[in-house]
Amino acid sequence: MKPHFLKVAVKPQNSFSIRHDILPTFRGIWHYHPELELHYVIKGEGVRFIGDNISNFSPGEITLLGEALPHCWRCKDEYFLPDSGLNVEVIVIHFLPDCLGRYLLNLPEAFMLPKLFEKAKSGMVIKGEAKIELAKLMRQAVEATNLDRIIILLSILKVLAENEEFEPITLSHSDFHQSNESDTIRLNKVCSYTLANYKQEISLEKIAAIGNLSVTSFCRYFKLMTKKTYFDFLTEIRISHACRFLIEDKLPTEVLCFECGYNNISNFYRHFKRVTGMTPLEYKRRYIKGQKQAISA
Repeated sequence: MKPHFLKVAVKPQNSFSIRHDILPTFRGIWHYHPELELHYVIKGEGVRFIGDNISNFSPGEITLLGEALPHCWRCKDEYFLPDSGLNVEVIVIHFLPDCLGRYLLNLPEAFMLPKLFEKAKSGMVIKGEAKIELAKLMRQAVEATNLDRIIILLSILKVLAENEEFEPITLSHSDFHQSNESDTIRLNKVCSYTLANYKQEISLEKIAAIGNLSVTSFCRYFKLMTKKTYFDFLTEIRISHACRFLIEDKLPTEVLCFECGYNNISNFYRHFKRVTGMTPLEYKRRYIKGQKQAISA
């Protein structure tokens, strides 16, 4: 979908932005900005949209997003219930590639930084020891002032540049352009409605009406903006929630398929295999195996 341009607020006395937010939920606006973003989820669970990828997020996740890579985070349904008592906590660092001076990137000692920024264009989920070190540095960055801010940012960049344990997020590089106000309002309405109602049957007539378009115009518009059909988008959201249900292991597969908007299990299995490349059982076994390896490492 066409992302909304977001102006990142940076104080005049600072060269980059550091935020420590504790909120009831994320804003959930599909947006982009010229700054790279280092995003550390301390508390919160839900679905994140980064470029052409839809995946779950959970506490402890650290992601690095490159320049102009569109993204948004959406919390689980429970966060929107009245008096839920839930909240999200996140530390976010925004910085331009040349925020510490354009000559830094040309120094021979800094040759790894341009390579890092290029990898970040696809988005990176940070793994291993680097994630532990970054979490510590980002907490320190929140309280740092003056030269200590710059020293910590350089330390963060060093850890990121030298780290080889990460997963790329997006599958392709796309050109994204600033959206006008009507585009932003329309696509955020469609996205918000879908996320809130993915368990229900959503017809093209209904979702087109949400976007204030005819069915034909909506299908053409959505495909142009997202490079996928609306039902592909809806399927990815449903399967993303199914993956979370499988990890939580609270419901049998025969039940969770209905919780994800499918009215029969064979249809659910077919879509799950198409999106993830494996069956629900294979997905669950692979997750459990990965957890055991992480614990033993």
